Amino acid sequence: MQPIFDPSDFRMPPGVAHLCAGGKTPALRALDAALSACLDDKSDGLAGDARQEAMVARLRARVAGHWGCATGDIGLVSSVAEGVSMLAEGLDLRDGDEVVLADIEYPSLAAPFAMRPGVVLRVAEGPAGIAALVGPRTRVIAVSSVSFLTAERVDLAALRALADAHGALLVVDHTQAAGWMPIEAGLADFAFAACYKWLLGVSGIAIAYWNRARQPGWAPRSAGWYSMAVQGRPDWRAGFGLVADAMRFCRGNPNHAGVYALDAALDYLGRHAGIEAHVLGLAAGLRARCIEAGLPMMTPESHGASVCLPHPEAARAVAAMQEQGVLVWNGRGRIRVSFHGYNGAADADRAFAALRAVF
Repeated sequence: MQPIFDPSDFRMPPGVAHLCAGGKTPALRALDAALSACLDDKSDGLAGDARQEAMVARLRARVAGHWGCATGDIGLVSSVAEGVSMLAEGLDLRDGDEVVLADIEYPSLAAPFAMRPGVVLRVAEGPAGIAALVGPRTRVIAVSSVSFLTAERVDLAALRALADAHGALLVVDHTQAAGWMPIEAGLADFAFAACYKWLLGVSGIAIAYWNRARQPGWAPRSAGWYSMAVQGRPDWRAGFGLVADAMRFCRGNPNHAGVYALDAALDYLGRHAGIEAHVLGLAAGLRARCIEAGLPMMTPESHGASVCLPHPEAARAVAAMQEQGVLVWNGRGRIRVSFHGYNGAADADRAFAALRAVF
């Protein structure tokens, strides 16, 4: 299996197998021109400002097209952690209300709810255990569509039905899915995705989805000039309203550099077909080889674009693999090998050999 992206399109060190998409992808060279255009527009006064705002509108429409929703449902925020925090602060949660999530969930999705006074965090053993913990006090089910820790791919349609049966919100983090897996935004009440992984963008910008048809009354408890309906001279004594769409997640200037970078990245991704089948094939093949060789495995059969193996000295093992030119990700006592379109069978072979050497 050959790469479907040209590896030379990326800033990859020569001679390495770059298998870090679940952490950070190598920078796409096309971002150079995109960031330069952003800086040119920043320098061109009101005309440049108008072009920057047009780019924001263009990007939101493009993301909406990919996620199958209205442009107004797509907002921009600095990070998933920031977006979930704004959401958690804005929800009408009472003492004793429950938020249900899995023990393998990423902190950006869990911590904002855990910090709400009076809210009870119910933690399931893996996504499969969520249903057993959902009850009459459940107000939110929070889940990643693909786990950062194990690469497990969850059944969002089943969780949507579960949430509906109990009158709960479904909040989804698509960070480990967006860029290689089609996103059906409407399954969630709110959803988020970082842009510096499989989406090939940069940090400092994230997608925030607000399902306005399901949750028309939601509003954050904080605002800034950009999220205000009147951005000129509001009458502070009379109060002010928020913008009507998901850009109420963006309190100040959006990260224009991130906007231009993500727009260029979407151009690149759009020129390549078959990304999902490609990364899933590489991940499935490596997983099967590891299991056959007797290596420990965290990633279940229903998985995403990564393969995760527990290791008692994961940091040391990842460093040893890097010395062999195989770049993978560490953290939480596991090694994560992630595939994107610039990877091929040769990278999977190198990963397997390096993994065998550290176990």
